Amino acid sequence: MALHMIKLCVGADTIEDLVEWQRTREAGDRWIMQTRQTPKRAAELLDGGSLYRVFKGVILCRQSILAVETVGEGVTARCEVTVDPNIVRVAPTPRRAFQGWRYLQSQDAPPDLSPEAFGDAPPELVRQLREIGAW
Repeated sequence: MALHMIKLCVGADTIEDLVEWQRTREAGDRWIMQTRQTPKRAAELLDGGSLYRVFKGVILCRQSILAVETVGEGVTARCEVTVDPNIVRVAPTPRRAFQGWRYLQSQDAPPDLSPEAFGDAPPELVRQLREIGAW
């Protein structure tokens, strides 16, 4: 089973905000998520793992992990996780706030949504309906 990574999406309230931010970067730039700590289980992440993103306390999407690299040395070292630009929406799943990133086991990862699963319903409405068991 693949091992995944989960991280809060700071500075973006919606998936559309995240896409717009990436659109402002130079064409051809890799889509990179930076963090201070390099995962010790990077090989497992590269074996089919994804980066799951949390927006305002809810996991909404994932992107496949393509590379995990440590850049720099000593106190300036950081980790760059390159992800696929294709964003896959997942079933909105509540998640408490945390710092940095965490590993996410496959059995704990929310399932992918088909594009027509919720139509044009706003993510917040979908989350509320799922919480009360109406959807």
